[in-house]
Amino acid sequence: MAHAPTSSFKNPVVNWIDQRLPVFTMMQKEYGTFPTPRNFNYFWNFGALAMFVLATMIVSGVVLAMQYTAHTSLAFTSVERIMRDVNWGWMLRYIHANGASMFFIVVYIHILRGFLYGSYKKPRELLWILGVVIFLLMMATAFMGYVLPWGQMSFWGATVITNLFSAVPVVGESIVTLLWGGFSVDNPTLNRFFALHFLLPFVIFAVVFLHVAALHITGSNNPLGIEPKGPQDTLPFHPYYTTKDLFGLSLFLIFFAFFVFFAPNYLGHPDNYIPADPLVTPAHIVPEWYFLPFYGILRSITFNIGLPFSDVVLIDAKLGGVIAMFASILIWVLMPWLDRSPVKSYRFRPIYKWWVLMLVVSFAMLMYAGGKPAEQPYVLVGQVGTFLYFLFFLGLPVISSFERPLPLPASIAQPVLGGGRVGAVAAAKPMEKA
Repeated sequence: MAHAPTSSFKNPVVNWIDQRLPVFTMMQKEYGTFPTPRNFNYFWNFGALAMFVLATMIVSGVVLAMQYTAHTSLAFTSVERIMRDVNWGWMLRYIHANGASMFFIVVYIHILRGFLYGSYKKPRELLWILGVVIFLLMMATAFMGYVLPWGQMSFWGATVITNLFSAVPVVGESIVTLLWGGFSVDNPTLNRFFALHFLLPFVIFAVVFLHVAALHITGSNNPLGIEPKGPQDTLPFHPYYTTKDLFGLSLFLIFFAFFVFFAPNYLGHPDNYIPADPLVTPAHIVPEWYFLPFYGILRSITFNIGLPFSDVVLIDAKLGGVIAMFASILIWVLMPWLDRSPVKSYRFRPIYKWWVLMLVVSFAMLMYAGGKPAEQPYVLVGQVGTFLYFLFFLGLPVISSFERPLPLPASIAQPVLGGGRVGAVAAAKPMEKA
């Protein structure tokens, strides 16, 4: 006969449940006593913030879906009804609309942290790849959500972006027809996008669960990029980092609330308050700000690629732009193998820290170019930004081969507790050999 597991919780209700389904024991193990490096800085808050925003988006989205009508003749009106007639509908809509921007702000900083501190390196390669999958799902979910209000930017953004797939040889037209549900962006398109926009956040949640599970198996990276060598290098997650996360969350909520209550439309486009009209093309079709860097890459490919000294075109400009846009994200998956340095943190890599700065600058250039008309000098800015962006990734194996890292501390505890770089000389010898 099986015996019920023992439980040490003082609360009798919690103790009774835990003996039959040990969820509280699991939570205590994974979020209470879980050993974490003792030198986390505030960059490590953004994973928790991303989970908070995801939960906020799911809850607000489910409530909004109860009032939204996925029909081309009613969608715009139903959104206006939510804003004007539904109790607290304006606030829910502004939380959801600005929450998408907050989600991307938090995730972009979270990704930057990964680049700075080498969080993609062994043994966290799968953790990093799952993060890239989450980002791709976010992009798809956000794009479909932007279509739902059925304003001018919603309609024309859907038309332009879905038409990109027509550049894919052989199957491109079939993909576009499948996305549209017909032969133009119309009611079947809106219904499909609404269904997928509702479904994908739950898929994201499932992948986030795998992401966190992988994190708890390999353990967290840290600002020094060295693995904990004993209890002196770690702290229990609670109360040290739960308190730190709550402080970060408090500051983030102030930032979030500012946009919701004082600048709710600042990050959106005014043309999306005009009902969709297939007969009137906006002067300048612009996606949401968080898509702009990739939109800038798409538009920077203005030339055909063909055989030298002939008129044979292998890849036309449209297909080249689509390939470059998707490659700009998929290349992140290769980071664990492109970056061959044995050192993780940028703090000990004199060349790599400037290399990451180049990536940030190129990203800013692409965001700027993506929000401007497709004309000079903005196209040139986008092309330079695209070149620098891909140079970062393709040049990593080269700089990894000749970069000489600085000496690493012998443990996490030494610099944290005031030991400076004592013992670092011994750690430097294998670096020199590398």
